[in-house]
Amino acid sequence: MIHRNGNIDIFYEVHGAVDDRNRPWIVFAHSLACTSAMWGPQIAEFAQRYRILTFDTRGHGHSSAPKPGDNGAGYAFDDLVADTESLLTALGIEHPHFVGLSMGGMLAQAFALKHPGRLRSLTVADSVSEWPPETIDIFAGRVAQARKGGMQAVVEGSLGRWFTPKFRKSNPADVAMIAQLIGETPVDGYAGCSYSIPRINFTSQLKTISAPILVVVGREDPATTVAFAQQIHAAAPGSSLAIIDGASHLSNMEQPGAFNQAVQAFLNQTCSD
Repeated sequence: MIHRNGNIDIFYEVHGAVDDRNRPWIVFAHSLACTSAMWGPQIAEFAQRYRILTFDTRGHGHSSAPKPGDNGAGYAFDDLVADTESLLTALGIEHPHFVGLSMGGMLAQAFALKHPGRLRSLTVADSVSEWPPETIDIFAGRVAQARKGGMQAVVEGSLGRWFTPKFRKSNPADVAMIAQLIGETPVDGYAGCSYSIPRINFTSQLKTISAPILVVVGREDPATTVAFAQQIHAAAPGSSLAIIDGASHLSNMEQPGAFNQAVQAFLNQTCSD
């Protein structure tokens, strides 16, 4: 399904018993160079008890991928937040749980700060609240690779960061699916989001978020490391931290059982408070 926010088409799907108003909503937001398809293990688990919204962030999947500005500036996180808020409003989703991984976790933080009280809870998985200054050049280098050689030029490097060698060897179908998603991401979308991602800085503001926060990270994540997760946890009083053993960056896919268990335990506590 498509929701239009101004001149941007946002592709979304709903899952679970969407007409059962007694079931809370969970919104899932994906990582850079992926789509809502990465949430398959979570949809299968949580659709039994929740209404679920997944969507493709602008620049990804079936959503619009506007060309970044001529000055090199990409998409602003405020634009991503506006897309998300417009979609939630159009669907009448007022107070959802929000689960975001990597870029999706940054979107969760940005949304909660922009719209205080709108989210029932946040799960920030394999993400950061700010980056070291040199990260800007790292992302710019990846964009240059994609501009020169297409998205296939960044597939192998991404897979190396996102999955452990063990998982890549034992789960070739899952890895191939993610490789396909990376390869099919529009270069303009990848560039637009890669400009904004390393420029975020939410850490000092996290203490103002009143919604409960769960921070999740794969113990072997070399990109958004355990140290980054601990930084978010320390900056958000009352937050919880779950470290997933045997997982790299896409911890929701590599260890779906442990990931789902951590999120469900957090939601059980949140819903009972």
